[in-house]
Amino acid sequence: MWFIQPNGPLVGDVRVYGSKNAVTKHMVATLLGDGPSTISNVPEVGDVEITAGMLQAIGAGVSREGGKLEITPPEETKPEVPLSYSGLNRIPVLLLGPLLHLTGEAFVPRVGGDRIGGRPVDFHVKVLEDLGAEVEVSAEGIHARCRRLRGGIIELPYPSVGATESALLSAATAEGKTVIRNAATEPEVLELALFLQRMGARIELSPDRRVVIEGVPSLHGAHTRLQGDRNEAFSYLVAGLITRGRVRVLGCGQDRLVTAITTLMRMGAQIDVDEHGITAFAPDGLHPAAVSTDVHPGFMTDWQTPLMVLFTQAEGMSVLHETVYEDRFVYVPALKTMGGEIELFATCLGGPACRFHDTSYLHSAVVRGPSKLQGSEVDVPDVRAGFSSVIAAAAATGPTAIHGVRHLIRGYHRPAEQLRSLGLLLEEK
Repeated sequence: MWFIQPNGPLVGDVRVYGSKNAVTKHMVATLLGDGPSTISNVPEVGDVEITAGMLQAIGAGVSREGGKLEITPPEETKPEVPLSYSGLNRIPVLLLGPLLHLTGEAFVPRVGGDRIGGRPVDFHVKVLEDLGAEVEVSAEGIHARCRRLRGGIIELPYPSVGATESALLSAATAEGKTVIRNAATEPEVLELALFLQRMGARIELSPDRRVVIEGVPSLHGAHTRLQGDRNEAFSYLVAGLITRGRVRVLGCGQDRLVTAITTLMRMGAQIDVDEHGITAFAPDGLHPAAVSTDVHPGFMTDWQTPLMVLFTQAEGMSVLHETVYEDRFVYVPALKTMGGEIELFATCLGGPACRFHDTSYLHSAVVRGPSKLQGSEVDVPDVRAGFSSVIAAAAATGPTAIHGVRHLIRGYHRPAEQLRSLGLLLEEK
């Protein structure tokens, strides 16, 4: 549990490290090399430890020194990920393609991750079937077998990040050419594609969300340095703004935050960008805005949780329309308990009709600000919502007790230490 006592503006510098959403996928990719690979600028997050355990369980060697990981592919691969890893994160399903390449068969337990909507494995299963695998889904997990994956046409119904990554990891060493249509283009996906290319994969990025992969028999080890986590970067910029402070984020390039920066500017924030970092402050207060989340290059769904908290402190009515996950607003009751004036709707507000139009999913929010937030008892439901609870507590009147901080530790690099460095009174109990 964290006990937070607000004590004024958050001010200072925060360095962000590699993306949680990228590092674990890079770790899986190293299994395809014929020698060791190294990944640097690695964050200290729980998902790295969970993924390292899975890799070691199938026979890989994993060593860490500071912010650097070295991973050696298995000499003798065990085709099964233990059931003890059930429900911990989304990585098991991404191991299927590499395990099929290494052994011709695979079993991974059911996946977990944040409860932000129905994140089915259907797309992942279809990817493997399109490449020639036989796949069986059971209550325990997923079984797959194939003598050799073969290239094919993969039509994604939605530009899913996870399914695109599954396709990249599976097709890189498949026999023949693979074309992914309607692929996700998020920076973390492209980062994985670039790492695979360093390992010897033949990957071509084509217009209209098409990715062409010419399979090769094997890959070699490679080194990469991860780019800064754009989720963390945005969260810390908002933490400064919501407390009327001034935070500078180091380690994340402007190109990864283009849409987020413009959104903050439209709300009245002043943004300074130089070769060292990105600074946000709002000396004249904040204006309301209407924002729809979308796939890249749109406003990222992970950014909407801190943005919702920021809306509670803007002068006027703001609208947030979530189009990526149908159940992303699970954290809103906690914000309302703290005094946030938020109403949820099943209609599409703040943007064109999305795929949840005519459903009963509450995927639009209207926020009235500024609200006087009050300290409270908060249970954290997932990684991003957890950080939003923290910054709401930093702007509240009175103390807040936050339970379930394991979610924060799973997804953010030393969050308590970083927040205290900005001046937040945070006690770990």
